Amino acid sequence: MSTLKLAIIIGSVREGRFGPVVANWFAQQVDDRFEVDIIDLAEAEVPAALPAVPPLLDPDPVRPAGMHDLTDRLAAADAYVIVTPDYNRSYPAALKAAIDWHFTQWDAKAIGFVGYSGGSGGLMAIEHLRQVFNELNAHTVRNYVSFPRYYLLFDDNGQPHNPEQPEADATALLDQLHWWTSALVAAKSAQLTA
Repeated sequence: MSTLKLAIIIGSVREGRFGPVVANWFAQQVDDRFEVDIIDLAEAEVPAALPAVPPLLDPDPVRPAGMHDLTDRLAAADAYVIVTPDYNRSYPAALKAAIDWHFTQWDAKAIGFVGYSGGSGGLMAIEHLRQVFNELNAHTVRNYVSFPRYYLLFDDNGQPHNPEQPEADATALLDQLHWWTSALVAAKSAQLTA
């Protein structure tokens, strides 16, 4: 099997956000089983107002020109890792809009999570995202990486002060993500040739 394509999605667009630091650290943990594409939602035009027709009925709506690159990159990915903080015990609105503007891009693909925030480490956002992606027929893997009180955990170079546990968590997440992604890619390929 060829190298699988992994999109790491930075879910926060807030000014001064920490998401790029976490996403870049996670990308450094990815081994040669995956080809990495870091997608920053702050670089895409993702309106909060959705198309009039639900994506289940029209999975390829007319999208703003500033979203075409995002859509193409999501479609090209075999798997995703969402990097998200908690905002008011859930995930950022920009991330929800990006999810809702797409449908077939998530279908039958594996998704992992890296969370960061004050006390919860992004776990509340992750739990809400599991419900959303389940509705989109995506498979969320069990393991995750979490950074509670992230602002105390990283040095000025964007590296954890104590890397052993986060690196072990990242390895476990990537192992599960690779297994599920390989299985889903093979199943889709078999379905196409059947």
